[in-house]
Amino acid sequence: MRLLKNKRLIASVLVVAAIAAVAFWPESMEVTVARTERGPMQVTIDEDGETRVRDQFTVSAPVSGRVHRIEIEPGDAVVRGRTVLARMTPAQSPLLDPRARGELEAAVEASSAAVGQARAERQRAAAASDRARSTLRRQQDLMKAGAIASDSLEEAETALSIAIEALRGAEFTERRVEYELQLARARLAVPSESGRAVEILSPIDGIVLRRLRESEAVVPVGEPLLVLGEPARMEIVADLLSTDAVRVSPGADVLVEQWGGGNTLHGRVRRIEPSGFMKLSALGVEEQRVNVLIDFTEPSEAAKLGNGYRVEVRVVLWREDAVLKVPVGCLFRQGEDWAVFVVEADRVKRRIVQLGQRNDTDGQILGGLDEGATVVLHPPDTLVDGMRVTVRGSQ
Repeated sequence: MRLLKNKRLIASVLVVAAIAAVAFWPESMEVTVARTERGPMQVTIDEDGETRVRDQFTVSAPVSGRVHRIEIEPGDAVVRGRTVLARMTPAQSPLLDPRARGELEAAVEASSAAVGQARAERQRAAAASDRARSTLRRQQDLMKAGAIASDSLEEAETALSIAIEALRGAEFTERRVEYELQLARARLAVPSESGRAVEILSPIDGIVLRRLRESEAVVPVGEPLLVLGEPARMEIVADLLSTDAVRVSPGADVLVEQWGGGNTLHGRVRRIEPSGFMKLSALGVEEQRVNVLIDFTEPSEAAKLGNGYRVEVRVVLWREDAVLKVPVGCLFRQGEDWAVFVVEADRVKRRIVQLGQRNDTDGQILGGLDEGATVVLHPPDTLVDGMRVTVRGSQ
């Protein structure tokens, strides 16, 4: 009887132990894994850009007057020195009202009087110069005879020099007032009829990029009419954050994407402008930006692009053909270090890795992992070192 009770007790203890073992047995977690692999990797700065003709020429009105209707249209080809871009008729001189005419007539009379005064002053200066020259000759004769001191001769020489300079000044004054008289008479002249039409010829071989004025109108001198350019000399301007621009160097390779074609175009950084500017982002945040100028390495590839087209550029900062890499979704911070969870059998082991370059998709592994290692992709916060896992899938 006692033996039977002992057997029942032992059985009960075993059942309780089994239940406890099942209750406290660690559960496995489903995870997605990836493998470390060796392959090409690059680090880029991605930004929107805009194409533009490198050298643009603004054609302006050479004279004030009436510009005829401009028939040439954007996209039309032009030939240097042959293609007529526009025709202009110079403006007529403005009509004079009685008050303005009276003022100009008075100005002519005043200028005429000034000319007479200047001529009289010149004649007086000429007479004074002749008198000083005669005095100097007499003083020289007396000096040879020993009748005067050397100071008297020096005074005569100085007086002659002053008289000559006064005569030159009077001659300049006379010429100036004569020009002023001519100017006053020109202002009083009867307005002349407008001259013949002036033809504006193309200064370059290229195409018309923009037509700034089309209809006939009266325009002042220097009024912009057309913008010309050479489409073969196309470039891209991309405004990068100033913190990104300092990492870019002239000559860096550029990938041009999302331009409308199915292939990727190639370019090269020509210049990083030395001055930045403030720009509001789409979220309304002020950002300091810098223009980076990019040339196409094969201009024939960009033949379909025009001035002001939108593109996406990827400026290559670093590139290697064979590096050990893992998806960035496998990496997480462990203090100051980077770490991954490595799957070994059915458990995970936390491992510190040495990280090199990193982009949006991959991270370069310099140490801590071997090629082909299985790592957990996007590990949850509840995953801990040594936990049992079940692989959901692989990438």
